[in-house]
Amino acid sequence: MMIATTKFFIGIDVFKPHFDVAVMAVLDHVKQEIRTARFDNTAPGIKLFEKWLKLQKTTFNADSLVVMENTGIYHRLIWSFCSRRNLPIHIGNAAHIKWSFGIARGKNDKIDSIRLCNYAFKEADELKATAALDPELMLLKDLVSARTKLLRQRAGISVSMKELGNVNGKAYQKVVEKALKSAINGIARSIRDVEDQIKKIIMGNRDFKRNYKLLISIPGMGHVTAVYLIGCTGNFSGRPSGKELACYAGVAPFEQTSGISIKGKPKVHRMANKELKRLLHMCALSLIQHNQEFKAYYNRKKDEGKHSMSIINAVRNKIALRVAAVIKNQTSYKNNYNIAA
Repeated sequence: MMIATTKFFIGIDVFKPHFDVAVMAVLDHVKQEIRTARFDNTAPGIKLFEKWLKLQKTTFNADSLVVMENTGIYHRLIWSFCSRRNLPIHIGNAAHIKWSFGIARGKNDKIDSIRLCNYAFKEADELKATAALDPELMLLKDLVSARTKLLRQRAGISVSMKELGNVNGKAYQKVVEKALKSAINGIARSIRDVEDQIKKIIMGNRDFKRNYKLLISIPGMGHVTAVYLIGCTGNFSGRPSGKELACYAGVAPFEQTSGISIKGKPKVHRMANKELKRLLHMCALSLIQHNQEFKAYYNRKKDEGKHSMSIINAVRNKIALRVAAVIKNQTSYKNNYNIAA
C-alpha cells in the first residue's frame, strides 16, 4: 500500500507593515485549492502566521518550501522564523522572479503572493534553499551599511559648508562652521565606533576571520572591500564562481549582438550591486597606480587603443576572479608576476 505524499508551497509577499501569504498543498502531484491570509510584519504577527500554517496542516520540513523576494530588511522576521522552525525558504531576486511571471495582468498583494506560490511549485526542483539567518552576519551587514551612511552624511555636510564658504563673508562662515563642527565631530566618533565594532566581529568569528585574511592577501584589496564582500555574499555561503561574482558586481561584459541588425560592443549590465562595483573600482585604481603588474597591463592596453574605462573594468573583473579563487581554494593569493618576468 503506497502512502500518499503531500507537499506544501508557500508564497509570501512582504511589505513593511504586513505580509500576504498563499499556501498550496499538492497531494500525490494533484494541486489543491490555494489558501491566502494577511499578517502584521511583527513578532505577534509571526506567531499568528505559525498558527495559521498549522491549521493548513503545513509540515515544517523538506516537504514544504517558502518563496519570497529579497526586500532588504523587511523579510528578516519571516526568514528568522523559517530558520528556527527548519522550514526551507528561498529568498529570490525580485527582478528575476518578476520576469519569470511573463506577461502578468493585474496586481495586488494577494495576487502577488499567489504568483509566488505558483512560482515555488513550478521551480521547486531548481530553487536553492537560502542559508539560515545568521544574526552575527546581519549585524555585520547593518554596521557596514551604517558606516556608509555616516560617511555620506559627513561628506554632505562638508560639501555644503565649503559651498557656503564661497558665497558667505568670513564672519558669517565662522558662525556656520562653529554650528556644524559638533555635528561633524559626532559623526566622526560614530564612524570610529562602528569600525571598532566591525573589527571585533571579524576577529571574533573564526569563519569571517579566515576569509577576511584570504581576501586582504589579494593585491589592491583593502579592509573595507574585504568586509563588504563578506557581508554581501553571506561570507561566500553560496560559493559564487568568479563569473557570478563579476556579474553581481556589474563588471562582467556581455555580448550585444543579434542577427545582422544589432552589432553592439560587449557591455556590463546596469543591474548590479552598485556599492560593490564602486569599491572594486577603487581597488582597480589603486592597482593601476601602485602595482607593477597592473600598471604594465594598463599601459599595454592603452597602447593598443583601448578606452581607459574598458581597461579599468577588465581590472575590476580580474579582482573578482581572484576573490572567487582564493575563497574556493582556501589559500592566500600568490603573486607570480615577478617570477614569470
